[in-house]
Amino acid sequence: MFISRFRVNTARSGARRLLSSPQPLHAAVMSSFPGILPSDRPAPAAPRVLWRLDQRSRAEVLLHIVSPDRPDLTHLVEQAGWPAAADPANPGWQTRPYTPLLDRLGAGDRWEFRLTANPVHNIRRKEGEPRKTTAHLTPTHQMGWLLDEKRQQRLGFRVCEKPAERRLLPEGTTHHRRPHPGDRYELTVRDTRSLSFTKSRDPGSSQGRQVTVVTATFEGRLEVTEPDALRRALTQGVGRARAYGCGLLTLAPVAHPAPRTP
Repeated sequence: MFISRFRVNTARSGARRLLSSPQPLHAAVMSSFPGILPSDRPAPAAPRVLWRLDQRSRAEVLLHIVSPDRPDLTHLVEQAGWPAAADPANPGWQTRPYTPLLDRLGAGDRWEFRLTANPVHNIRRKEGEPRKTTAHLTPTHQMGWLLDEKRQQRLGFRVCEKPAERRLLPEGTTHHRRPHPGDRYELTVRDTRSLSFTKSRDPGSSQGRQVTVVTATFEGRLEVTEPDALRRALTQGVGRARAYGCGLLTLAPVAHPAPRTP
């Protein structure tokens, strides 16, 4: 497994085209692997290619990729990078082995995390109608999606709770006396977006099915409960819409470890 980072040159027209829709960016990411054909579908339990865009500012957009094989991002450098500055020592992106981090995960470890996901639920608007997959639109409901106990068990972690002295309100409640996950947990929704684009078999065609994907970017702190399950989440993705930049969970060391609650 490998993890890669590519900085997008937002001043280039090729970059603006790639950033305009998840579909051309997905195609560009998948073209980084000569051994993968467009028709290939990963086995359900196999590691897959995951990607995520992190926009730190208007001019700083980072593309992160986790993949079973080492990617060749030369075409992205040519379209949306700084090709004149590339050389063998610095080709325009960074790739490093991911396995060392995966191997060191242990129960009880704490990590900072970032995840862009497609939080959805199945609802029935009227009695007798089939259930319909619908996106969560508010930060509170999006947090509730990630904090779902069964989901966290499947993913092999739990989101850490804030110490009582860091909560703004008693017991993490709002003035309506309802639990508020943003006050109780080490969890924030940094960005919510609604992406609408045309899904077509032909990348150059404007004809196709209209697709809308609501994404939420979560940041917070987690504790590992089941290392094998978390490894699966890190290499297979979390939730739906993984072809459109959702599902990539990444970890970073905790900058200032907090004392653990009993």
